[in-house]
Amino acid sequence: MATSQHQLGDRAYPLRLGNPVMTTNVDILSSSKQTEELFRITERIRGPTIGFSQIRIDAETSILGSQIVQPIYDGADTEAEDRKIVAITGIGLHWLDYFKDVLTDGQNGLIVVLESACPRLLGRNALRQNLTDSKRNIITYQVDGPNAVFLGEADWHDPEYDDLVVIETFVDLDIDQSQLPEGSCIPVLTLHVYPSAEFEDSFQTTNATIYTVVVIAIFAFTTLVFLLYDYSVGKRQRTVMDRILKQDRIVSDVFPTAIRDRLYENQAKNMLTGDVDLLDDEGFIGSKSMASAPLADLFPSVTVVFADLVGFTAWSSAREPHQVFILLETIYGAFDKLAYRHGIFKVETVGDCYVAAAGLPEPTDDHAVVACRFARDCVKKMKDVTLKLEVSLGPDTSDLDLRTGIHSGQVTAGVLRGQRSRFQLFGDTMNTAARMESSGERSRIQVSQVTADLLKEAGLSRWIAPRSTKMFVKGKGEMQTYWVDKCSRPIKPKPADLESGMETLDEEAESEESSERAEAGIEEMDKTKRLVEWNVEVLTSLLEQIVGSRGGGVANQIQTLSDAEQSVGKDGRTVLEEFTPIIQLKRFDVEVLKRRRGGPTSIIAGIGDDVKSQLRNYISSISEMYPDNAFHNFEHASHVTASVKKLLARIVNVDEGNGLGAGQNPSITADLVDLAGHSYGITSDPLTQFAVVFSAIIHDVDHPGVPNTQLVKENTRCAQIYKNKSVAEQKSVDIAWDMLMSEEYASLRSCIYQTEQDLQRFRQLVVNTVMATDIVDRELQALRKARWETAFSNANSAGESLDNNDSDVESEDRKATIVIEHLIQASDVSHTMQHWYIYKKWNERFFMECYGAYMNGRASDSDPSKNWYKSEIGFFDFYVIPLARKLQSCGVFGVSSHEYLNYAVANREEWVREGEALVQQYLSTFNDEDENKEQTSV
Repeated sequence: MATSQHQLGDRAYPLRLGNPVMTTNVDILSSSKQTEELFRITERIRGPTIGFSQIRIDAETSILGSQIVQPIYDGADTEAEDRKIVAITGIGLHWLDYFKDVLTDGQNGLIVVLESACPRLLGRNALRQNLTDSKRNIITYQVDGPNAVFLGEADWHDPEYDDLVVIETFVDLDIDQSQLPEGSCIPVLTLHVYPSAEFEDSFQTTNATIYTVVVIAIFAFTTLVFLLYDYSVGKRQRTVMDRILKQDRIVSDVFPTAIRDRLYENQAKNMLTGDVDLLDDEGFIGSKSMASAPLADLFPSVTVVFADLVGFTAWSSAREPHQVFILLETIYGAFDKLAYRHGIFKVETVGDCYVAAAGLPEPTDDHAVVACRFARDCVKKMKDVTLKLEVSLGPDTSDLDLRTGIHSGQVTAGVLRGQRSRFQLFGDTMNTAARMESSGERSRIQVSQVTADLLKEAGLSRWIAPRSTKMFVKGKGEMQTYWVDKCSRPIKPKPADLESGMETLDEEAESEESSERAEAGIEEMDKTKRLVEWNVEVLTSLLEQIVGSRGGGVANQIQTLSDAEQSVGKDGRTVLEEFTPIIQLKRFDVEVLKRRRGGPTSIIAGIGDDVKSQLRNYISSISEMYPDNAFHNFEHASHVTASVKKLLARIVNVDEGNGLGAGQNPSITADLVDLAGHSYGITSDPLTQFAVVFSAIIHDVDHPGVPNTQLVKENTRCAQIYKNKSVAEQKSVDIAWDMLMSEEYASLRSCIYQTEQDLQRFRQLVVNTVMATDIVDRELQALRKARWETAFSNANSAGESLDNNDSDVESEDRKATIVIEHLIQASDVSHTMQHWYIYKKWNERFFMECYGAYMNGRASDSDPSKNWYKSEIGFFDFYVIPLARKLQSCGVFGVSSHEYLNYAVANREEWVREGEALVQQYLSTFNDEDENKEQTSV
């Protein structure tokens, strides 16, 4: 700051400029024009005024600032009109000092523009300047942190920031223009503050972005957590709901709807009262729950249906477990749909018996009528389903039938609590219905007198016919029972309002059944055709494995094999002479085994429609070449095939040194064995499996129906060609092979083999397998026994080698060869190692064939019926049971070997008890059939 005192009149006052103070005498007339103007204004308005000026620091230096002029009066009363100015004080303001410490460090580039309303007159030349010149009334400063810098005497701000200007009136003395001398201006000082690029940069920061990103991230994370929580809660709720729905469906399947609702209601009440302990520590019904009254009711009028699968036990003995369940699920599933349609409640399935009831839990007046209609539909459905399943489940499936018994009366029904509790029926009605079923006949519906009376009351007496003889029922004595034979036609029931509904139901049922039968082609397909389709499906599956083992593609790197095919079996040797004691089986590496066994690189290979069509034509032609023998026919060949398929599926690996890893890294040998899953390499090669199944199908082609000894005795041309050895078997191989080699099966052959080595191996497998079915030739049997001893004499009962020669590939091939031969031998007589019913069926057929040959003069002089009983016992003792024991001792057939042996022993015992009576029954049947043939011919 600088302070000056000027004189008024002739008196002089000291003038202080800057620091230190300098006193000088200044004549007011010699002062600057600007100062003079300020004094004039001050004197005129009798108040302070301000303006821009150059404030001199020394003789050489001056700085730009402002002067503030303040009059001094002669008294303390500043408002008096007569006050006099006795002095004027001038103060110089340095703007640089004023703008110091405005900003903090780091904040630079604030532009301050000071604008005065009056022109600024400078220096000694001020008198020559025009007071109205306004070009020089602006000065600009830049504030940098605590310091300020003078930029110039003009407006130096960046016009880019005009929209950000802050304008404040710094000094406004509120002077009336009329008070000023003419030519003077009002001293108003305005402050303009602008930012600059530098100032803007000082405030440029990523903090806002960072904070924004952080906030967004927090929000996103929170949202994600919420969504995950919501998803987890929703998933848990859906899981709980799905579990509840599944449990509800299970409960609904076990309990009738009314009973289910009562169970839920009681449980809810117990949970509200706290008296619920459904299960104790051992998982049984708790004491509190058992203390409550059980859910049980008496139903005075109910009709109970028992439906048993006839022949199921025998059929299942020749099937794999999964096939048994496929059959049961399909049949029972069809029955369940019928029960739903008729409003029948399914009580349970006990073994192969289906139990249902009409008239509960919702009582109905027509329960006997509904039950009979349901039973009628079940019998029809059973036949349709078994015919259809024979294509996939094999021979004898269509022979299964349904035996049904029905009785009406009162039952006690309710929930029997405990583990696996369910809705059950008790009472004499259940026992009587079971007796009606057990004493009935296949494909027929037997009803009691009570049920028959209810049908008569409903006007349906035409449905029933009395049984010719009364039945003795345990606990009941003799009972008159009835057959339901005519319920297939809709008969008008009583009451009348029931008529239209039941007729419509009949029409819908018959329409649906007709549609299903037409779709399956059942009506147009006889038993032989169904067996052909089943064999085709079995071989197709194996062909797909063969193609898949090559990496896919039927014609993958196929060689020209026409010459080799023409030479196989044409070298002058008989089929039997081609027999070899050791067949070299093919072994795979890990990758090929993975492809076959469903590993990461598994290939599902199709064989193409052309190959399957040729396969179907081939099997169909083979079936036509089987004579209509009682035993050696296409049905028997299919039965043998089913046994081969079952035994191949049951082969298990018990010997890790089975030669599969020959030539492989020892570290992966275990993987190879595990992937192959079978012993001695029999099933590690799909071509081996195919050859064995193929041999089973063709092993009795064109069989004459008489033993080889008779063909030799008759000196037939075939006996001469095959040198009186295994005549029928060699002939079957030649016929089937020649047919396969024809041009029309070229695509089929290219699918079976593609190299000469595979062709030779396939041929050798077929020859050895079919020749093994000749079990009568004593010389061949002795050779097989010796080879068995050679292969397994040094092995224990589990099939584990005791001579530690596990790496001997030849030894393993020898074992595999002999196991294959025994596999086909066991399958050829598998009826002796299956259920008694199956044994009895095929034993009767074999007797019919042998006795027929005897009666036709094409057998030995002895009557087969005279020694059939004893010869069967000897057959069991010297062939069947020892063969079953061999299957067990070789250790590769798992539980099937035990199953076959158990059945063989049981059948032998049963034959001892009933064999003689059965032989007489066979004779009676043969004579009856022979008599019928004679009458037909006449």
